[in-house]
Amino acid sequence: MKKLSLRLPESLHKRARDLAKEERISINQLIATALAEKIAVLDAEKHIEKRAKRASRAKFLEAMAKVPDVEPPDYDRLPEDL
Repeated sequence: MKKLSLRLPESLHKRARDLAKEERISINQLIATALAEKIAVLDAEKHIEKRAKRASRAKFLEAMAKVPDVEPPDYDRLPEDL
């Protein structure tokens, strides 16, 4: 494992300390987890963008044409007020 010296504003450090205490984990674990989550989100975004570039409107419409045009069952309907 590598060490990393990190400078944080006092307010952010306090919030991290409080949150780590609430979660019963170390500040180190909190920061490592938060960084891993951020990296995962950014990687997923890049992956989705890459796949979107390969998209074909014609193929999408072809697939949608195969979907039956029927009303959904009651349990699968959106609420009226949406």
